[in-house]
Amino acid sequence: MSRILAACATALTFFSAGGCAHAPAVSSDTLPLKKVVVYRNGVAYFERAGTVDSNRVEFDVKPEHVGDFLATLSVVEHGGSSVRSASFPIKVEEAEQARADGAETPPDSPPAKVLKSALKRVVLQLDGGKHDLRVGYVSEQPVWRPSYRLVFDESGPTLQAWGIVQNVSGEDWTNVSMSLVAGAPIAFQSTLATPVTPRRPVVTDTGELIAAVPRGENTLAQRPPSPAPPPMATPPTPRDPTSGRSDEAPPRKPAKPPSRAPGRPAPSYEAPQELEWDAPPPPPPASSPPPASSLPRNLALLAATEVQAGATRYDLPRAVTVPKDSATMLLLVARPVPGESVFMFAPDPGVQDSARHPFRVVRFKNDTPGLLERGPIAVIESGAFLGQGLLDPLAAGGEATVPFALERAVAIDQERKQEQREARLARVEAGVLIVERDDVLRTTYRLRNGQDKAARVLVKHPRVQGMRLHDAPKGTEDRVGQQNALAPANVDALGTQEIVVDERRAYQQQVDWMSNWAEEAVKAYLADARADAKSAAALKAAWALREELRKTIQERAKVQSEAGIIQNAAEETRRSLQALKRNTGQQVDDLRQKLAARLLELDKRFADLTQKSTELALRENELRIRFEDQLRELKIENPLPAPKV
Repeated sequence: MSRILAACATALTFFSAGGCAHAPAVSSDTLPLKKVVVYRNGVAYFERAGTVDSNRVEFDVKPEHVGDFLATLSVVEHGGSSVRSASFPIKVEEAEQARADGAETPPDSPPAKVLKSALKRVVLQLDGGKHDLRVGYVSEQPVWRPSYRLVFDESGPTLQAWGIVQNVSGEDWTNVSMSLVAGAPIAFQSTLATPVTPRRPVVTDTGELIAAVPRGENTLAQRPPSPAPPPMATPPTPRDPTSGRSDEAPPRKPAKPPSRAPGRPAPSYEAPQELEWDAPPPPPPASSPPPASSLPRNLALLAATEVQAGATRYDLPRAVTVPKDSATMLLLVARPVPGESVFMFAPDPGVQDSARHPFRVVRFKNDTPGLLERGPIAVIESGAFLGQGLLDPLAAGGEATVPFALERAVAIDQERKQEQREARLARVEAGVLIVERDDVLRTTYRLRNGQDKAARVLVKHPRVQGMRLHDAPKGTEDRVGQQNALAPANVDALGTQEIVVDERRAYQQQVDWMSNWAEEAVKAYLADARADAKSAAALKAAWALREELRKTIQERAKVQSEAGIIQNAAEETRRSLQALKRNTGQQVDDLRQKLAARLLELDKRFADLTQKSTELALRENELRIRFEDQLRELKIENPLPAPKV
């Protein structure tokens, strides 16, 4: 890789074939072009500088660019002279002028149109003398486009960032200072060069008529407010004649420079340090480039990265020449970054086989000081091209995951199951019990590795809005902002692995105090050490009544069930006796006596069960009233949160 970079220059220029010459948007014979700053919003900032020994500076500007030139023109002068004005001509068609003067337009005259073929001359009037001027302005320019490479070697991944600039301005950029800005500040087309006469309202005199008597307004007499006391004079702060500082302002010590990992190149941009007022700023610490094979030997060829007002700016350290109608490729960044190459299962509708097979992806962190704009990224390892992906805008400190190939040697199946689980006490008020339950969605991923080496797979699980992860696989990254979670899995060579992603959504519902959900919720609340002691004691007392009431209800139900069985047996016995009523004989008499004795026993047993059921019903009513009375005094408004797993 070092041979590859050694063969690369900092800037690669591509000349367009068959391009036609055209005039630049802005040109000046007096001030040569010195600086170009290209943005990502269709404009560029141009700066011309030089010494002028005249009382005027002329610029030739295309008519369609005069508005932008005037709207963004900035003049900086080093010296005692100053700029008086900037003047330019405006074009008025003869037909329009004649119409404005009241003359009749010939019927065969061509329609009025704006002529854009000739250049307009903008003149800066100076006050005489010698001038050292810097004139800056904004003009249209194709966006610069980034291109990235992620090179893997034995020491890890190295990120290379290139910027492609196209010069279609109509003039050569010769030995100019160039900067590329990531981000798009607001820029719009201006029409300052076009005369605009707004339509004015027409006022006519129609006399005056008072349609209604206006109402007056009365106020109460008030005493004027007292004058404010005069401010107290502040004594002057004594100054230290030796240091030139106030005694109340202690000298500030220089801030400690940011630390960096050993073996890493010095950052191209560092925050300004707070220094003592009398001490000159210390020189930056010297650093030697790391011996990584994918880094250029001369780090001074790389662009300096700086963040200004939220926009990332790449300043090239040396002057660049970009001929007109050509493109130049500039090396902006080349530095090691934390990252890895893994598999990721992320089904994509545009890739049909991705529903069963994972992608090969690169994951890396942007530890540069600035923003990486959207652009293609090529993955290279051991001198071979592995694939290409698309990097979305990545802020400083952010992490990117970019797929670059599909791996069919690893297969993944998935299965989803939805159910309801658990019950937690939400609140108790006016005898009503509200419990909180979980709507559970379990997704099972079964991974099969057909390779002869272990595979690390990240499963990109789409998160369901409103659900939370429960007992997620170890190492899972819950990326809420992207509405997905990355669940890791290590699959042995020729092996299988299964991971389960559990998502839950809590919902509340009213339940009966005698239900199983109520029993589960109340017991969990009483067993939780976080429960309020007073509320738990009141609930425990009420729950004791509920348990006694539940047993009474169950016992009464059992008695009623047995009484029903006895009653059915007695009815059947009566029907048998009725059937033997007309039969005679000794055996019939013996059977009739036996059935009569059984019926007498059943009636007695039924009477006992009926009496017991009545007693249990009275006991049940008493317990129910006491239980409901206890619940009226019970109020729990602060539910316990679901336990964290």
